[in-house]
Amino acid sequence: MAPAPFLTLALCTHNHADRLARTLRDLADLTPPNRPFEFFVIDNASTDETPALLSSSAWHAAGQPVRVVHEAKLGIANARNRALSEAHGTFLLFIDDDETPASDWLAAMEKTLIDHAPDAIGGRIEVMFEGVARPAWLQDELLGFLGKLDHGPEGKPLSSPSTPTFTGNAAYRVETLRQLGGFDPMLGRRGNINLGGEDTELYRQLVRLGHTIRWAPDAVVFHRIQALKIDRRYFLELHYRQGYMEAARRRGRASRVPPKYIYGQLFRAIAAAWAQFRAQGKNSTLRKEMNIAYFVGQITGWAFGPAPQDRAA
Repeated sequence: MAPAPFLTLALCTHNHADRLARTLRDLADLTPPNRPFEFFVIDNASTDETPALLSSSAWHAAGQPVRVVHEAKLGIANARNRALSEAHGTFLLFIDDDETPASDWLAAMEKTLIDHAPDAIGGRIEVMFEGVARPAWLQDELLGFLGKLDHGPEGKPLSSPSTPTFTGNAAYRVETLRQLGGFDPMLGRRGNINLGGEDTELYRQLVRLGHTIRWAPDAVVFHRIQALKIDRRYFLELHYRQGYMEAARRRGRASRVPPKYIYGQLFRAIAAAWAQFRAQGKNSTLRKEMNIAYFVGQITGWAFGPAPQDRAA
């Protein structure tokens, strides 16, 4: 009987066959870890060429054959929870379908897990623009919304809500994640719905409960940025939907009339964006425009967002 894996590597994908093919090729070049590991792809209700791609070749990651799991319930949180239910390893590692890991990424993750035995790890994510020039309005402070993550060059514990980890490069102790109930299915991308937050919400929960989280700067992946995301509307939609879902969750079963203070926050955000525009021009205002979109989403979500009984299980 084969030994139980120490690591489970999971890649969740939906309708990104072209990106996925590149990532699978890159994963084949990984330096394998010292301990046993397993690797599978969660095909989350794909309707493009993804199923054919996955069945067309004997894909491998660092010499480990891929196992394909189909999750019919759409949503990245549902796909991640399916990965959690399928995992046989002590730790579950996630990588996205539009990322290229450094060749020593998996070995670096393994070393941190062995040396520190944390409940979770966050690794460094760099952005890599593919065939598109970085526009002037895409300032450094916005790169985090494209997945960039860097908490410094030294490994260290993470215990502040201001130092999140992203599932584009993260690992979790399987037992701990199962005890917490996995990822919130109300959050995260669902098909073409541009929403996030399932990973940062889980991180905050780990922090609140006192679990050990480790920063692993040597475990690096590169997030490949396509032209689709180099659009001001992408950032505005992301924040609108974040505000919408957060307000719906916070309201619960209370009145659907939005609190007056949200309108005050919206008006202050509009004033701040206008002042920034007058002082430095349009290329400087996107971050403040995102705040406007967030508060508009808050008002809309409070008034029209799903009630608790309507939420996905």
